[in-house]
Amino acid sequence: MGGIIIIDVHCHLDFKDFNRNREEVIERARSKLRAVIDSGVGLGGNRRALELASLNPGFIYPTMGFHPVDASKARQDLIGEVVSQIESNIDLIVAVGETGMDFHHTRDEEGRRRQEETFRVFVELAAEHEMPLVVHARDAEERALETVLEYRVPEVIFHCYGGSIETARRILDEGYYISISTLVAFSEHHMELVRAIPLEGMLTETDSPYLSPFRGKRNEPAFVEEAVRAIARIKDMDLEDVDSITTANAERVFGL
Repeated sequence: MGGIIIIDVHCHLDFKDFNRNREEVIERARSKLRAVIDSGVGLGGNRRALELASLNPGFIYPTMGFHPVDASKARQDLIGEVVSQIESNIDLIVAVGETGMDFHHTRDEEGRRRQEETFRVFVELAAEHEMPLVVHARDAEERALETVLEYRVPEVIFHCYGGSIETARRILDEGYYISISTLVAFSEHHMELVRAIPLEGMLTETDSPYLSPFRGKRNEPAFVEEAVRAIARIKDMDLEDVDSITTANAERVFGL
């Protein structure tokens, strides 16, 4: 690997997809990566993300949040429970999220309204505790950005970004970050995004077990290397230089 120290800033190692061989997956990640950030998406996932981090100190770091698709139909008392869970573990996590708005999977107006309402709860929580915020925005990138800008959140990461180049530039102009997933290995739109935006605002992720760069194969954190390779190829840069910049970005934004 020649001194490459990649960070996967967003994955779901806590998901049941990894139950059969989670330890093997973590070992493969350790052999290639500097760190992995596991993102909780609800009460159970948040708890499991914390457990994984405690079992792998200095390598797996947890975030805690609530997925927007679930937020569109969740009971208010459940959202309150998640907020309490985050507040009682605020010193153990590196960010609030993922949280956000997903208008791709949620089409009805009431569901979208509830998503935005819930999103505001977690944005406010991140601002109050001066924590970075991990945003899931799909077909709602501009709306999510406008919402975040109403609050004083210190750092914002638009994870697995797939929106427009124009909105991407606005996000970076605000000093926020865009995370490029392993989709960039084969998606023309994601390649265009990488061509258009500077590395200084870029992070790398797998969103595993989803978005594998290898057809028919479950994604895993070690495969984030494919995203870094694709970015280096697209920008005609050395792999080590791309890695150095994106890793420094991740260390800075998550305080690693």
